[in-house]
Amino acid sequence: MNKDQIEGRIDQAKGKVKEVAGKVVKSDRLKAEGQVDQAAGKVQATYGDAKQSVKDTAQRTVDRI
Repeated sequence: MNKDQIEGRIDQAKGKVKEVAGKVVKSDRLKAEGQVDQAAGKVQATYGDAKQSVKDTAQRTVDRI
C-alpha cells in the first residue's frame, strides 16, 4: 500500500465517524462535513490504488525482460 491509499482510507473512516456523530447530535453541518471527508478520502484512495496498479504493472513488465 502507498501513502495515498492509507491516508484516503483513514479519511473515509474519519468522515464516517463525523457523519454518524452528526446524525446522533442532529447536526446537519457535522453530517455534511463527514460526507465531504468520505468523498475526499475515496478520491485519494482511488488515486492511490491507480498509482499502485501502474507501479505493479511496470514491475511485472520489467521482471519479464
